Amino acid sequence: MGKSESEVEAVRHAIQQYIDGSYSGSVDTLRKVFHTKASMAGYLQGQLVIGTPGPFFADIEKHPPMAESGAPYKAEIKSVDVAGQIATVILVETGFFGVINFTDYFHLLKEHGEWKIISKTFTSE
Repeated sequence: MGKSESEVEAVRHAIQQYIDGSYSGSVDTLRKVFHTKASMAGYLQGQLVIGTPGPFFADIEKHPPMAESGAPYKAEIKSVDVAGQIATVILVETGFFGVINFTDYFHLLKEHGEWKIISKTFTSE
């Protein structure tokens, strides 16, 4: 596996942590994959939301984990693009908490050998 292929796999692994943390309700996992200075912005059911991942973490904590509730959650990585120590990922999530579908655009950066989400923009249907 070449360097770029291994970096693509490392970025996919970081996004898989996001997926797993969201599905299992593990805010600890989510906090580890987001950079401490990450931003989050987008449209949540038509309402513009701009800020940090903090409200997202709080929302995950207040709901029963989707893994336990039986939510029909699915997540599919549509694309990964890596350039040096930065990356972009498009993720499509369906059945989030059983009712919301998201298209997410993540930007990641590699810091101290680890890929971290530095920003997430999203829209929901």
